[in-house]
Amino acid sequence: MGGQDAGRVMGGENTTGLPPFRTADVDLSDPYPLYRRYREGDPVHLSEGAWYFFRHDDVARVLTNRLYGRGAPPARLPEECPHLRRTTANWMVFMDPPRHTRVRALVAKAFTPRIVEGLRPRIRRLAADLVTDLARQPAADLVDAFAAPLPILVISELLGVPREDRPWFRAQAVDLQQATSSRVARRADGFQVADAAARELEAYFRAELARRRAGRSPNAADLIAAMLHAEEQLPLGDEVLVGTCIHLLTAGHETTTNLIAKGLLALFAHPDQLALVRTRPELMREAVEELVRYDSPVQMISRWAGEDGEVGGRHIPKGGKVVLVLGSANRDPEHFDAPDRLDIRRDARRHTGFGMGIHYCVGAPLARAEAEIGLGELLRRLPRLALADEPVRWADDLVFHGPSRLTIRTGV
Repeated sequence: MGGQDAGRVMGGENTTGLPPFRTADVDLSDPYPLYRRYREGDPVHLSEGAWYFFRHDDVARVLTNRLYGRGAPPARLPEECPHLRRTTANWMVFMDPPRHTRVRALVAKAFTPRIVEGLRPRIRRLAADLVTDLARQPAADLVDAFAAPLPILVISELLGVPREDRPWFRAQAVDLQQATSSRVARRADGFQVADAAARELEAYFRAELARRRAGRSPNAADLIAAMLHAEEQLPLGDEVLVGTCIHLLTAGHETTTNLIAKGLLALFAHPDQLALVRTRPELMREAVEELVRYDSPVQMISRWAGEDGEVGGRHIPKGGKVVLVLGSANRDPEHFDAPDRLDIRRDARRHTGFGMGIHYCVGAPLARAEAEIGLGELLRRLPRLALADEPVRWADDLVFHGPSRLTIRTGV
């Protein structure tokens, strides 16, 4: 082992000359050149008390290793936000086995590929309606008019939310997202806004559970009903059921919005790939997998080490925080040829965009279907669709990464 590597393992200090990695320093319009610098120069990088992993092998190793856990919800949630704390405590994304195993089993029974396949005609109808509205305007913000409402409408259908409640439902989902770290940093009342949304959503879903148990819901085949049926064999309690409903709402909203918006951007940045998927729309299903790899909707996730270990020649102490840079792992040339090129015919299934291991995204089949159908409807029904000259406005968030405004010209 060379002197530099020995210094890394023994002291944990950064001896590469690279500055500490900070998300605030990343160019949100294109974070990948900076990722490459760290992947090549210091792929297991210590910065401000956290270890950042940039290589695919290291990221995959942690994702599939149960010694690296998610642990409890963030301790930073204030005591004066009881609804937010209670709700997130029942999100399986913050659970480790055995509790995670039981909650995931409940969701998996209700969130089967058969249910997702059965949703495809409804997803297509919802996407078509949104495109019809788009076609009435010469220009529009794709995020606000299509990419954001589509996943909310779909999860509303899945949860059996009545059509008249859906604008309110979307507003609560947006408010709940104010608790993410980057948004709280920008908005002084972010936690309070999110706690109010958690309170409203808790009350809403508790009422929905009561209606179904009393046989007063017309939506006998929705996801809530399916979870109630599954819970007869695997009792978990109403707080877990309510928390899971809220988690499904939030987990599938922003990520799928970013996948659709960034997917369209990626296709327009690669005219040959755009032309290919226009002429061969049956390729859209595999194109979505490559779009997730090429520009992941979630760029990084965190884990905590359950015991002392070593990754990439660095000593990771028990309790140490590790940040897995999924966006970098998915551009690792050791796993993907010419990774900075979009190639919709590439076998991209090894990407980390939906995670790996026990926390692999349970909603991945639904996200794929929404992106496939949504992008397909946009390109099919708006043949002259193009990006407007207005610059893309990026949300100030590297974790849930995507544009906050993306102006398009519909060509009508």
